[in-house]
Amino acid sequence: MTGVIPTDEAGYSRARPTPAEPGARPVGWTTRRWLTVGSCAALAVLAALTVTGAWVFARSTEISNRLVDGSTPALVASVQLEKSLTDQETGVRGYGLTGQRAFLEPYTSGLVLQRTSTARLRTLLAHDDRSLADLQSLLDRARTWQEWFARPVAAAPPGGPIALATERADEGKRRFDAVRAASTHLQQTLQNGRDQARANLQGARDLRNWIFSMIALLIVAMTGLVFAGLRRGVTLPLGRLSGDVRRVAEGHFGHRVAAVGPADLRSLALDVESMRERLVAELTFSDAARARLDEQAAELRRSNAELEQFAYVASHDLQEPLRKVASFCQLLQRRYGDQLDDRATQYIDYAVDGANRMQTLINDLLAFSRVGRLHSDTATVDLEQLFTRTLDALSLTVEEAGAEVTHDPLPVVTGDATQLGMLLQNLVSNAVKFRSPDRSARVHLSVERQDGLWSFAVADNGIGIAPEFAEKVFVIFQRLHTRDAYPGNGIGLALCKKIVEFHGGSIAIDLDHRPGTRFVFTLAGPVAEQVADEPRAVSR
Repeated sequence: MTGVIPTDEAGYSRARPTPAEPGARPVGWTTRRWLTVGSCAALAVLAALTVTGAWVFARSTEISNRLVDGSTPALVASVQLEKSLTDQETGVRGYGLTGQRAFLEPYTSGLVLQRTSTARLRTLLAHDDRSLADLQSLLDRARTWQEWFARPVAAAPPGGPIALATERADEGKRRFDAVRAASTHLQQTLQNGRDQARANLQGARDLRNWIFSMIALLIVAMTGLVFAGLRRGVTLPLGRLSGDVRRVAEGHFGHRVAAVGPADLRSLALDVESMRERLVAELTFSDAARARLDEQAAELRRSNAELEQFAYVASHDLQEPLRKVASFCQLLQRRYGDQLDDRATQYIDYAVDGANRMQTLINDLLAFSRVGRLHSDTATVDLEQLFTRTLDALSLTVEEAGAEVTHDPLPVVTGDATQLGMLLQNLVSNAVKFRSPDRSARVHLSVERQDGLWSFAVADNGIGIAPEFAEKVFVIFQRLHTRDAYPGNGIGLALCKKIVEFHGGSIAIDLDHRPGTRFVFTLAGPVAEQVADEPRAVSR
């Protein structure tokens, strides 16, 4: 059973396009080829019509010129020739009857007019052999009449009736009638030629009008064909392609793009369809990835819940045994100290110190784990006030170390006040702790605006950090010194990095700073305002 392939209103097939092999393109004429061939055909037809119209116009002009410049003037000249001969006959006959010279005036002027008319007729009828033959016949008969009758009578002496005129009157009349007949025949021949020329001119005009009408009809037909061809070959396929692309752009990714029209438009449609298929594949992959991400997010929430539970246990259940160990060891030392030797007392001190360090480590781990989870409320933070509170908390440490802590006027930023306080406290306390024994400790907090961010720097003149350890110091539990030399758990700078990254910034060590260490960090996010310049604050 034969099926019918559905087509659109332009007549193109709407069958589902088959994905082309790599490099394959639809066969057939492209839009450019259609336009080129159509334009050449239209120009050829217009050129042919133009040549034909020019030929008809030239022919009608030629016939009109022949009629105006040839037939009509020749007919007028023939009439004048006949008049010149009639004047001669009238003058000679009057002179023959009266013998008075005054009657010869028409004869004399007729001879002049005859010569003029004859010369004009010979010029006008140069290409008309038949009319020239009729003219010659007329002139021959006129010469016969003139030689036998007109000239002898005109040459007779005046004074009375001319006897010769009376004698030859009848024969002269007969011969002049022959002249009249020849003149009438010549005029009839010229009139027939003139009528034929007028008929030819009318025919040429009719042919010209017909050809110009055909040119107009062909131009109208070609215009209609051009519009129909553009509609069928360009407008409708582009409209179909635009509609399909619009549906895909609106989110109907399952809607296929139909390939219709010339080869280049079909190629474009196939490219768009290929892009749509790749987009569908990417969306499918994205949906699958989103589903996996949702699963991982759920798993992460579960893990965070377990971590919260662990934090609760660590902050209560794990520290309680440590407090008991430290308390009972100290109680044992107080009650039975006089019964213990120095080694036992040393062992008790080790146990108490270990329990205290374990408590400190647990507290630091809890603080590190809570960054970005518990303290995540952002608000405007006045760093000037926050830094003042931080120095108050570190006042005893700063005073014991004899350190000088200064800072630039600090701005108001957006962030978490608790975490930013921990950041400043860790950086300042590190600068005081790792001071150089050879010089008084100086710590300075500077700030400047760079590329829409606040750039802070905590610089000191302490012992410094070797360049090869510039990244290692930000790793948790990484220490560059023994616990006996500098106390601590190796979590402080790792906590600082986590806080800065939570606020959208970065932290690093300025390797070019000498002497001491200079920590540079940035804070992102909207800036509330900047405090006006004021004298640098100094704390000791």
